[in-house]
Amino acid sequence: MKESKVYDCTMIALDTHHSRKGNLSVVSNGREVPFDIRRVYYSYDIPGGQARGAHAHKQLYQLLIAASGSFTVTLDDGSVRRTFLLNHPYEGLLIVPGIWRVLDDFSSGAICLCLASETYDKEDYIRDYDEFIQYKHGQ
Repeated sequence: MKESKVYDCTMIALDTHHSRKGNLSVVSNGREVPFDIRRVYYSYDIPGGQARGAHAHKQLYQLLIAASGSFTVTLDDGSVRRTFLLNHPYEGLLIVPGIWRVLDDFSSGAICLCLASETYDKEDYIRDYDEFIQYKHGQ
């Protein structure tokens, strides 16, 4: 989606249940996320000062959740950048296709949970920022 903008990305509150025994957050296909979840993965033990991401997807939707700890996500549509702090396991950041993302500032013990709309496809990735800009501007 070449025409997508960072303002198409948003924080989503998850269905959360509280009790004296602890909390439970729920994510269901087509309810809390506007896509069917086809892949789930998570990043953890990220060394201090390291960044993750630094790519865009042509078709893939993602919901990123700070399952533990915190980190920042900077989104870029080729014209505008927005930065989000993820630090609550009961909310996630919806990222639409055609958006460059960089994850950094990971706290100690941070876990980034990713729910994805598709299985892994290396052809869906844009890993070079200059290529991303060309893709966005139709060159």
